[in-house]
Amino acid sequence: MHKSMKTLLIAAASTVAMVATTMAQETPKTVGYIVNYATHEWYQNVIGGMQDRAAELGIELEVIDANLDIAKQVSAAEDFMARNVDVMIITPVNEEGAVPILRRAKAAGVPVVLEGNPVVGMDTLVAICDYDTGYNAGVEAGKWAKENLEGPVRVMNVGLPLLSATVLRSNGFMDGIRTEMPDAELVHDLDGGGNPDRAQEVSAAALAADSDINVIYGINDSSALGGLQAWRAAGLPEDNLLVVGTGGEGLAFLNEMAKDGPLQLEAAMFPEKVGFTSMDAAVAMFNGEDLPEHIVSPTHTLTPETALEFYDFDGESRQINWERVNELEAPDQCMKYASDL
Repeated sequence: MHKSMKTLLIAAASTVAMVATTMAQETPKTVGYIVNYATHEWYQNVIGGMQDRAAELGIELEVIDANLDIAKQVSAAEDFMARNVDVMIITPVNEEGAVPILRRAKAAGVPVVLEGNPVVGMDTLVAICDYDTGYNAGVEAGKWAKENLEGPVRVMNVGLPLLSATVLRSNGFMDGIRTEMPDAELVHDLDGGGNPDRAQEVSAAALAADSDINVIYGINDSSALGGLQAWRAAGLPEDNLLVVGTGGEGLAFLNEMAKDGPLQLEAAMFPEKVGFTSMDAAVAMFNGEDLPEHIVSPTHTLTPETALEFYDFDGESRQINWERVNELEAPDQCMKYASDL
């Protein structure tokens, strides 16, 4: 990570105030982060942002991986509370399963910051605006399709219906692309499980049934690239295909964009920034500050050219360009929330 991270200014106004207060007030000694799936590149980079910020503030950060098991997540939360950690940060394995954790933490007087997905009874959440992220990517996809695709727009959505956040992304994408291409059709609406193997499997089956599509949208990079791998495995031509990814999770999207192939748009979510901001939120909660229910982290739709403005990339590693990321402005509020589904 760049040393310039020490001067990071968070874009959203409420978060700017939170960071400034963080510098001035007491910091917790211990923060426990229960991640839902630590082997995923997105969460590895979220953890990296947390670790860098914790090191700067002199906080001991411990990470426990629930590995997509809600029972493990509950057990990890109970362990942290038994050891009297000052604050917990949690990325929920699922939204319903995390409700008892929040209830127990509140009874024990342990503040909790959620990352990524809302849960009933939460105090504050650090997350992107999921619908907006999909919508803005859809608008750009519609513009790209007008200039580059032949025939009507036919979409394969490699989604994840388990989480409201990812459903919002998919809905936003279709609404956005239809602002430019009103007749865009959703041909396949798939449950890719959020992982590349499942995404490739369900995409292959869908394409075997009907391969007359020209846009693949994925709710994360694993979904988008899993769909693309299924396309390639079927031996289908790529000259009239647009792939739109979401997340900017790790190296995969940068490597694919460098090929100048179908992946021409990426709804980047900057996981390093999410982790950094989550740690600042934990410090603010430790100090009893009044935080918004949703601290919005900015996103931006990248092209193969603009991706290199936000990340230094050599094919094997990447470094976030904090100065460029910090120029992005997060919306004051999201266009839609899970309650709108």
